[in-house]
Amino acid sequence: MVDDIPEALRDRPLDRPTATPSPTPTAAGSPLLVLVATMASIALGGLGWYLWQSPGQVAQTAPSTPENSTASENTNESSESNNPDLLGHLPYEEAAPEDLKSIVSDNTIKLRAAAADAYLEMEGAARADGVWLMPLSGFRSVEDQEYLFFEIKAQRGQVPAQRAEVSAPPGHSEHHTGYAIDIGDADVPATHLSENFENTAAFKWLQENAAYYSFELSFPQDNPQNIAYEPWHWRFVGDRQSLETFYKARELFEDGENEELN
Repeated sequence: MVDDIPEALRDRPLDRPTATPSPTPTAAGSPLLVLVATMASIALGGLGWYLWQSPGQVAQTAPSTPENSTASENTNESSESNNPDLLGHLPYEEAAPEDLKSIVSDNTIKLRAAAADAYLEMEGAARADGVWLMPLSGFRSVEDQEYLFFEIKAQRGQVPAQRAEVSAPPGHSEHHTGYAIDIGDADVPATHLSENFENTAAFKWLQENAAYYSFELSFPQDNPQNIAYEPWHWRFVGDRQSLETFYKARELFEDGENEELN
């Protein structure tokens, strides 16, 4: 800018008063100022050409906006949700009532249709081998689980971590899916919902044959979720939906565990 350019100095010796004063140099006449002006003109022209040719590139170098910050926060929230377990239990959606089918005559125990058909076939095969499988619990709603977790916890004076070893918090039970079932031995009712069930003929038969009907033990000993060993709790994984329900949840859990270790 012009205001930034210092005024030219005047050469007026005091011992030569009669000499003709030298003309005052002007901005146009000073070689140095001409050079500065020329360089500034070239720079401004180059900047104008750049902005005209590449307007998008300038936008890319702009400082982050609040919108960009929000996107970053969302990414962080997404990575934090990679470990969705609650006290070791994973979240599951509740099965719709119309998808359920009863497996007992009084309609008190239900499973999703595919799981119900597979269980009834498995129960019949076990009976043919002299083993009487007894269904103890199937689908449970989130509301049912509220009672089993909070009310029983209070009755027994348990803290949440203790209760979670044997019962999932509401919203985190495999029973919500309609694919999980608790099985007992009708000949030994004292072992129902007990680790002693592993000593029954029913459990031995299930170990050897359940996979043929697409059932697997949900919580074996030393399971990665640190849930108490439940030899009575089995789940159906015989179609795409059931397989994705349990194994995608497990993968998220394992990914979260690995992130914590790293």
